[in-house]
Amino acid sequence: MGAKDYGFAGLLLGLAALIWGRDLSWTATAENTAPIAAALPVFWWLGRPWRFRPQGEGGSSVRTLGAGVLLFLAGVGLDLTFLLSLGWVLLLAGWLSARLEAERWRAVRRLLILPLLAFPWIALEGDRIGWWFRLSGAWATQSFFSLAGFAVERDGTFLLVQGLPMRVDAACAGLNELQSMLIAGTGVAYLYLGGHSRYWWSFPLLVSLAWLANALRIMALGAAALTVSPEFAMGAFHHWGGWLVLCLMFALCWLMFARLQRERGALAPDGAD
Repeated sequence: MGAKDYGFAGLLLGLAALIWGRDLSWTATAENTAPIAAALPVFWWLGRPWRFRPQGEGGSSVRTLGAGVLLFLAGVGLDLTFLLSLGWVLLLAGWLSARLEAERWRAVRRLLILPLLAFPWIALEGDRIGWWFRLSGAWATQSFFSLAGFAVERDGTFLLVQGLPMRVDAACAGLNELQSMLIAGTGVAYLYLGGHSRYWWSFPLLVSLAWLANALRIMALGAAALTVSPEFAMGAFHHWGGWLVLCLMFALCWLMFARLQRERGALAPDGAD
């Protein structure tokens, strides 16, 4: 890395601090803060070794950098963290694509989802995603208890199970689970499938597993409220039960990717994205 590289890295760090600091509400809980804080270190670790080209041998990345600047400015104008984050990632991609050795860039570009997830756009602007997770989770919970023989009524995210009222509120939106699963799952997917085309299929799988973890959490909370007490369900079980389910889903994800790696002979190496 030369002086210009350090200067551009410093610029990126300053812009990142601007995105993180514009609304600090996402730092209120460790569930939000920890995954976001881990994303860039995981990106750096998985991207090693960082082999830069000699000064003067860099390629052209004007379009990518220009798109990054436009998106960042659009994010400032529209006050949208997602556009700011996407613009930042394009600036990073434009710099790295021009400065990294071609072989390293082909590997690193598969990891760019991690820098995107290093910013709190899901926590700050994921209301629609959270609403869909809540509504579909309530529907799945209704189906589960109906199949189990319980009398169930549902109105949106409100459930009445055996006369016990349950509301799937914002605390059960599953946004923490989604961000955590995407960050950790991307790391595992890259380790096992990073050189194959099936790596890209890991992302819809991770979103599906995050949804499943949230739905199972809602079901578990309902079962705990019915079998023990609503107070127990909304106490420590509400917090730790959700993370236990997420860990189980992550373990399942790990096993699936490991199995796909063992079948490497059936996976065609992905020579181009």
